[in-house]
Amino acid sequence: MEKSYAQDPLIQKIAAAEEVCWVNDKLIPWETAREKLPVTAEEIREATDRLERFAPFIRKCFPETEPEQGRIESPLTRIPGMQKMLEETYGCRISGELLLKQDNALAVAGSVKARGGIYEVLKHTEDLALEAGLLTGAEDYSVLASEKCREYFGQYKIQVGSTGNLGLSIGIASAAIGYQVIVHMSADARQWKKDMLRRHGVKVVEYASDYSEAVKNGRKESDADPKSYFVDDENSKNLFMGYAVAAGRLHAQLDDLGVTVDEGHPLFVYIPCGVGGAPGGITFGLKEIWGDHVHVFFVEPTQAPCMVLGMATGLHNQICVQDVGLTGQTHADGLAVGRPSGFVGKVMEPLLSGEFTLEDRWLYDYMRMLWDTEDIFIEPSSCAAFAGPVRLQACKETREYLEERGLKEQMGQAVQIVWATGGRLVPEEVREEYRKTYL
Repeated sequence: MEKSYAQDPLIQKIAAAEEVCWVNDKLIPWETAREKLPVTAEEIREATDRLERFAPFIRKCFPETEPEQGRIESPLTRIPGMQKMLEETYGCRISGELLLKQDNALAVAGSVKARGGIYEVLKHTEDLALEAGLLTGAEDYSVLASEKCREYFGQYKIQVGSTGNLGLSIGIASAAIGYQVIVHMSADARQWKKDMLRRHGVKVVEYASDYSEAVKNGRKESDADPKSYFVDDENSKNLFMGYAVAAGRLHAQLDDLGVTVDEGHPLFVYIPCGVGGAPGGITFGLKEIWGDHVHVFFVEPTQAPCMVLGMATGLHNQICVQDVGLTGQTHADGLAVGRPSGFVGKVMEPLLSGEFTLEDRWLYDYMRMLWDTEDIFIEPSSCAAFAGPVRLQACKETREYLEERGLKEQMGQAVQIVWATGGRLVPEEVREEYRKTYL
């Protein structure tokens, strides 16, 4: 490591695989930031409207969405037992109220990727259907579930590179519509995810290398086929907007719970981060609604902290974790990404409050605690987010962040949300294996 960033104490800690707490010094007030962004509130509205148009179709293809009338949405759950257990176990203070956004329970794909992944597949489907005259735009979209439409979509391919959950969401949704689907999976992907995709008729291409290589090969293969569409997790604005829709729905859920977010009731949100698409889109959506009253922190494993490395050096996707001597290998398989999305990192520059990194050993401890206190199972990757509330008031850097913004006095009225990103589809025997894992 001989580059200019090598002398930076933060980068030295990251390179040594030490846990870090990083506060983003490029964060600026929302009203100034929004003017500079390449994404807009109008695009979130368009995505929200498109998902509403597709609700009758989703309802028909995926009967499990019936209770939500074809909306793919997850509960927001108070977790006082977990809050108490974390405070008692780690001697930390978690002020205000702790809630869990349960994207682990999302219908169809059982992870946060059901948001962006399925949205992008639906948008592509709408574009093809309008072009072919299968839709005029005015009718009930459930017509797309007909055999005639399935046959039409069957001549097209959808491809994606994934460590697991995005592949599941794209694969399951695309196969249900009728597409031929190819998922390019990195070495980190769990076997059960590959098996599940194959049961849905998806072709799984396995790589011995990491996520970036799977994406690169998938993109190359897709680009060579005029009837193939590549879902690009590193650069896709459609994926990003699918995730951003979550914020408006969260707003309605907080209202239903009688929870206020304003200057006196700050909102803190902690999201596990891999390449950055899901946490980035959600963050943008949250900022559009609550501006400077929401403070978002990403959480990454110490061996694959690609987003904090890209943002802290300012190099974004021009640097990868292997450049500083890290392996990129982690038990948090969904976060095993060596190179961040340059698109997302640049959008996050003025919006993100900061990042925490954590060692893998905490993942299983947090998982067991949540299971024991709240009877909720989420997969180990998701559990990374609990490092946020545990360390917010314990780390020097984030304590200073709270003091500088006059938030210390408001913490008693704070709302803290841990974003659970996956879990519903994990088979029972794999859950038990996780439960018995101690590092």
